[in-house]
Amino acid sequence: MIQVLIVEDDPMVATINRRYVEAISGFRCVGWASERSEVFHLLAQNRVDLVLLDIFMPGQNGLELLRELRYTEEEIDVIVISAASDVQHIQTALRLGATDYLIKPFEFERLRQSLESYQKELELMRGQEEWSQEELDRLLQSRSLSDEPTPELPKGLTFTTLERVVESIQQTKAGFSTGDLAQVAGISRVSTSKYLKFLVKIGYLSVAMQYREVGRPVYRYYLTRDHRERIQPYVGTRS
Repeated sequence: MIQVLIVEDDPMVATINRRYVEAISGFRCVGWASERSEVFHLLAQNRVDLVLLDIFMPGQNGLELLRELRYTEEEIDVIVISAASDVQHIQTALRLGATDYLIKPFEFERLRQSLESYQKELELMRGQEEWSQEELDRLLQSRSLSDEPTPELPKGLTFTTLERVVESIQQTKAGFSTGDLAQVAGISRVSTSKYLKFLVKIGYLSVAMQYREVGRPVYRYYLTRDHRERIQPYVGTRS
């Protein structure tokens, strides 16, 4: 179990982040701290593997705290979660050894991607004491790929609903309509239509018009041959 400490001065944000963390298998939040003294008190009382660190805190800048953790040689990894989006803050955090940097506000999917990548790397590190150059190269290459930013969605679409739509498509038969998918996904036809339009645009689906003897023609959607590759940048391996 990976033990996580949240360092955040806003109680509401800390609560939300705690729920996010504990929604992911293999992670446990050991506490929340809003200032330096609380951080070191909790570190003294608990084993902590990972700190989710905000930069703007009362009394001490989060980067100063990160620098202090490195100076004291605490064996703790850090993911920075902050509204600070300027290059100076980001570069400083990365140079001080932050494993990732999330800019507020962020989607839960982005945090899950970060935590799951960290979890996988930690398991690999704990699994053996020595590495060959080939093994290390594969790990570093994997880290580089996981650090690539998730592509943005069109305005009005969310990654959570997109994943739900994609999972629902797997449950439908070939040649489904907007109404078919809306019923399976449990969302409105209007919303379903927006997601279908996006999935056609990125090449995940193809669309054909089916003419009927009575009534208007119906658009039917089909998975493309390379649909997995097309959707992977947006919902990863869950497609």
